[in-house]
Amino acid sequence: MRHADEESELPKLIRRYVTPDRRYLKLGGSLLGMRGCERGKFTRKLGEAAGQISPRELCILLDGGWRERKTAAWLIAAAGRTEFRGRLGELLLASQGPYAGQAYCVALATFGTSADADLLVAYLDRYLPRPDLYYDQAAALGTLLLLDTRLGADQAAQFLTPDGLWQHWIVGPPSKDYDAPDSYREFIRQLCDLADESARHCTARRR
Repeated sequence: MRHADEESELPKLIRRYVTPDRRYLKLGGSLLGMRGCERGKFTRKLGEAAGQISPRELCILLDGGWRERKTAAWLIAAAGRTEFRGRLGELLLASQGPYAGQAYCVALATFGTSADADLLVAYLDRYLPRPDLYYDQAAALGTLLLLDTRLGADQAAQFLTPDGLWQHWIVGPPSKDYDAPDSYREFIRQLCDLADESARHCTARRR
């Protein structure tokens, strides 16, 4: 629950970090369509914002709606603020709203440790047995596959066995549009590349 001072501060943070150039709408797949100067300008401004926002302000955004949470997760990714790992994992697992889960996955992917992989495993353990819930299963699996590649691990294999949880989720009602798991890994990798481009402009980047 937000305190009164945070309630009054939130609109200012939204105007400064979330809505400029409709940033919250572009964070995700829309970014992949940007090229040249447009892409460079966007990632530069995102990286600069990631360097300017304080941890307290990020916490306020993470307590907001999906637009604020989505933007905060990208700013966290660009700044490499691993201290938010647990909070992002909680938000991902709770799945209390739409549109932000993919951003949490991108941030965890940029952190790139086994601790981040464990959070994704916990998410898939909870939500792949629920084919009726079309949440962020594909993004989480793609992120886990990417981390497996980077870490030399094989945690995603438990979900991809024949007649395993991924297959049950795919074929379970309602019907779903889906691609091969490796395509989700590639998608998340491209988003991580954008976060890395933004990080070059972040003065507060954690190495």
